[in-house]
Order: sequence, then structure tokens, then C-alpha cells
Amino acid sequence: METLPLILTSDLRTRLVSLNRLSKVALMLGVDFIALPCCFMFALLLRLGSIEAALRYGFMANLLIALVTMQIFAIAGLYRAIIRFIDRQSLTATGLGLGIVVLVLYVIASITGYQHVPHTALVIYWFIAFAYVVVSRMLARTWLRSIGAFGRTDESCVVAIYGAGVAGAKLALAMRESQKYRPVCFFDDTPALHNRHVAGLKVYPPRHIAEIVEQRRIEMIVIAIPSATSDQRREILYRTYRASAPVKTLCSMMELTDAGISTQSIREIKIEDLLGRPSIRPNLELFGKCVKGMNVLVTGAGGSIGSELCRQIMTLGPRRLHMLDHSEYALYSTEQELVLRHTGEAIQCHLGSACDAGVVERIMVEYGIDTVYHAAAYKHVPLVEDNIAEGVRNNVLGAQVVAAAAQKARVKTCVLISTDKAVRPTSIMGASKRIAELIFQAAAIRSGEATKFCMVRFGNVLGSSGSVVPLFKRQIAQGGPITITHPDVVRYFMSIPEAAQLVMQAGAMATGGDVFVMDMGEPVRIHDLARTMVAMSGLVEKSPARPDGDVEIQFVGLRPGEKLFEELFAGDDAIPSKHPRIMTTSEYVIQPEELDQQVAYLTVACNTNDKEMIRFLVKKLVRGYKPPSADHIKRVATGPSTEPFVPSLRLSYPNGPTVHNS
Repeated sequence: METLPLILTSDLRTRLVSLNRLSKVALMLGVDFIALPCCFMFALLLRLGSIEAALRYGFMANLLIALVTMQIFAIAGLYRAIIRFIDRQSLTATGLGLGIVVLVLYVIASITGYQHVPHTALVIYWFIAFAYVVVSRMLARTWLRSIGAFGRTDESCVVAIYGAGVAGAKLALAMRESQKYRPVCFFDDTPALHNRHVAGLKVYPPRHIAEIVEQRRIEMIVIAIPSATSDQRREILYRTYRASAPVKTLCSMMELTDAGISTQSIREIKIEDLLGRPSIRPNLELFGKCVKGMNVLVTGAGGSIGSELCRQIMTLGPRRLHMLDHSEYALYSTEQELVLRHTGEAIQCHLGSACDAGVVERIMVEYGIDTVYHAAAYKHVPLVEDNIAEGVRNNVLGAQVVAAAAQKARVKTCVLISTDKAVRPTSIMGASKRIAELIFQAAAIRSGEATKFCMVRFGNVLGSSGSVVPLFKRQIAQGGPITITHPDVVRYFMSIPEAAQLVMQAGAMATGGDVFVMDMGEPVRIHDLARTMVAMSGLVEKSPARPDGDVEIQFVGLRPGEKLFEELFAGDDAIPSKHPRIMTTSEYVIQPEELDQQVAYLTVACNTNDKEMIRFLVKKLVRGYKPPSADHIKRVATGPSTEPFVPSLRLSYPNGPTVHNS
């Protein structure tokens, strides 16, 4: 229960803060008018050595000095500053202004021979008056900032800050202004800071995290190191894992704005923060080359990649963006999002399928399309494996229709969005995308310089409809289990914006028939990804070693068409491009006439749903296609993982398969 003095003190703080601005300024002037003469009297006392000698000069000089000082304070902006938010800059300006006036008065008194006040007392007065201003304002700031501290403990989130640097100190001060957070301590790796105080909070070494979290009942840990690398964030996450407290982070240096650090700068840790490579920045010269001032068509515009392409395109000022999708809801949602940000006159929606030659050709010819991004495709490996006729028809026929229409409409650039699963595929989805690449390569041979066709390969896209990240999030929210096909499955990952930017820059570099691949860093083990996401949620993995954990991870076995690892190149012939993180690779081609004949046969097989014939024709077209065998789809016994958790999202295969790393 609060004591009476605490209640009265809190009530006084509340009353002072609620005063109008004029009353607050009057209060500051009144206090300074009393305190500053006392400061000058103290300066005289120090100069003369006795109170009697100081009193011989009377009070008129004290009052005049105080009035001049207050005038300087007003000019320096001291009385315009809000005490609760006063900063070092305001105090420094006040001290400099006072110093200049004292110096001028000292010089004038020395030149004129003025003897009513000891000259050196003015210099002493400057030190005393400046000390008074700093101490009084900082004490008042600390006292007033504690408003709301009483009675809010149960409502505020108890927070520990990891990182006792400048960013951490600013965050702690910002949190004290908030009713939402209550910082109680720091953790930091620097030994010199251990057991010291920063921004009024004690700094502990990271090895004590679990102990301090339990003792102080900490509900959240915030990483306040904006410049932290992905490796550092993973290491911090590992240290906080056993504490079972949710971990959030301060925005990175790129995300922080001129507004500075505040509680609004706190956000959830994203998987992108933990990837083993920095985000790829677009080359601005290439980025808008095929978009700015042009008519652009995006097929599959309602999908994950297609919608992001539309967002990126609209930031570059196209003449008109045309969006094609067979899903009415997806197309409508994307359109509404873009209209809110940009003028609706530059956006036009087309409801229909990329496999409909009449629709696609009409759009390209009627609207004079300059650039096409073909993102419409079926991408979910198990679903396509179970529905091979529809999967092949959509991915292959769609590519054929778009390529033919682009050539007929004399489109300048046509870009196919492909996948790493097209390299030595074991799934129908991957094989169908490789056939789509063959179609674009054949179109490049036919069109010559008229239309530049190219393909872009990348790995799994974080947050896309087929990504494991949303699946794992749902499974964690439901309490588990998290289902993984195999403990050794690894994948390349990139963010949706990176994928869209890669596609747009690739089109700008196309010369005809190019296959572009992004340097995606190191592949990620899905098992480690799942464990890291559990730790990010502040939960503990349930295992034989920790039966009281929160979420269990189970292995369910590889599904038909799935591989343990993916590749970006069929060989080792990566060639640098104009972008340092984008490469090209050479692939075998099939002559257009022969390819047309084989695709015609494949279309007939799809129309009759002849699965054996479809697989036979796909295998004939796609070199390296190996349908999954019974041994390859060997299931792993369902059960929890037993390895100790180490949150490294990097691939570690001492004796495992060779992964082509671009």
C-alpha cells in the first residue's frame, strides 16, 4: 500500500504537469528570481571569504545580475523547453549564452574600472549559476518523469534491455515516458559495464539472464542494438532462450527515422533478421529501367510474389500497371491496397487466367504493354504432385501463352519467375517450371532482338503462401506440434521484397534467353528454423529432455517430389552480372520446332489426364528429372526432435550432400 507522502508527492507531480504553459513559465521565472541572487551571493562569499564582506555590496547588484541572467536564459530558449524532455543541447546553449555575457561584463568592468563588484566574482558566478541550472532542471526532469510510476506496476510490461549502449539508454528513457513498458535492468556483453548503472538501471552479464528474468519477473527482453548482425541476433536469441521470455528488437539503423528511438521503434523479430546474409539492396539504375513511364503487365498479380511486384512497380511511376489474376478476391484485395497508396488512374485490373490466350493477347495488344512479369503459376510441390495434369497445364501452358502473346505484341521485355526447384527436379512442379524456362528460351530464339525474354530463379520466399514460416506460426499458436518432413531438410530463403526487386532488375539486364540467379547466401536447415521460431515466441521446445516444454517438433517424412536440399545451378558456371548479388547461368535449350511438338503432346496428355504419359513426356523434356522413388520418400518415424537446441540458421553438413551455393 502506498504511504501518504508518496500519494501526496504523486498528486503534486500530476498537478504541476497539468498546469498551462504560462503558469509553468511563471513558476520557473519565480524560482530563478529567488535562486540566482543567492548564486551571486554565494560567488561573493567564495571570492571575499566572509559573509559580512559579501553583504556590504547590498542586494541591488544581486538582483541586477539575476535579471540579466534570466534575460540570457530566455534568449537561449531555457524557458521554452519542456522540463520533462529537456536535453543536453538546451542546457549547453544556456551555459554558452551565460558564459558570453559574463565574459563581456568582465571585460567592460575591467576597461571602465568599475569597482562596485569584484570582477572575479563574475567568473565564479558563471560556474555556480550554470551548475544550478543543470542540477535543478535535471532533478526536476527526473522527478516529473516519474509521474504515473505509482499504481501502474500491474499494467506495465516489465522489460529487460539487451544492449546498454546509446540506443539502449535512449530506449530506457523513452520507456519511462510510456505507461506500456517498465524497464528494470540491462544485459550487455561488455565486461566494463557489468554491475554498473546506465540510465538509472543496473547492467548484468548475459550469463545471468535466466536468473534475473525469474527474480525480476521480466516479461519481455528487447534487443537494443540497431547495428547487430544476423549472427549476433542469433547468439542473443540463444542466450535468452532458456529464460523463456519473449524477445523483441529495436528497429535496425535503416528502419530508424529522424524521429529517433521511441517505444514505437520496438518490433517483433523477423526471420529475415536471423538469416545468414544481409538484405540485398536494389541497383536503382536497373530497378526502374523496365517500369518507369511504361505499361506493365503482371500475371498472378494477386499472389505473394505478384502482389509485391505490383507494390514495387507502383513506387517507380509506371504509365499504367495492368494486373491479371483468375482469383477475384486476390485481385480485388491487391487493387484496394494499391489504390490507397497511389492514384487509381494508373492501375487497371483484368480478371482471367494466364492460360487463356485470347485474354492475354488482347491485354498486351490493346494496351501496348512494354514489360511483362509472368508470376502466375502453381508452386506447392505436394499439391501439384497429386494433381499433375492441372499443375503441368497451368505452369506450361501459361508460359507458352504469355510468351506467344508477348512476341506477337512486340513486348520489349518478358520475365518468367522460376524456382530453384527447376534444377535437377524431383517434383512435377519443379519440372514444369523448367519446361516453362525452355519455352521462354525458345521464344528468345524466335524473337531475336524484338522481345527480350529472361528467367529468374530464387529459393523459398519468406511469408509467401507456400512458405513454411506462416505454417510454423500457426502451429506454434495452436500449441503444436510443428511438423517437419525430415531433420536434414535445408532450403534457400529470401524475403518477398527481395524476390520482387530481383525480378525487376533481371529484366533490365536481359539480353535474351538469360537465366538469372540471386546469391542467396547459405541454405537454412528447416529444423533449426522451427526451433528458432519457438524460441522467438518465448516458448520452450517439448522433448524427451524437457517433457514440460510448450511446443513439440515432429518429423513426418518427405512427401512425394520433395528433396532434402535445393540447388540454384545445374552446374558450376555462374557468371557475374551488372548487379554484385545477381548471376547468370547457361542452360541447355531445345529448338523451338521440336519443343512445340513435345509441348503439344504434353497438352494432349494433360487434357486426357494420362499421368503415365505426362511423366514420360516431362522426363523426355527435362534433363535430370528423377521422379521420387520409394527409397527417396522413406518416412522418418514420427516423434519429437532429440538434438540440443543451437539457434544457428546456417547449414551444417559435415558428411552430408553437396549444396551448390551461389
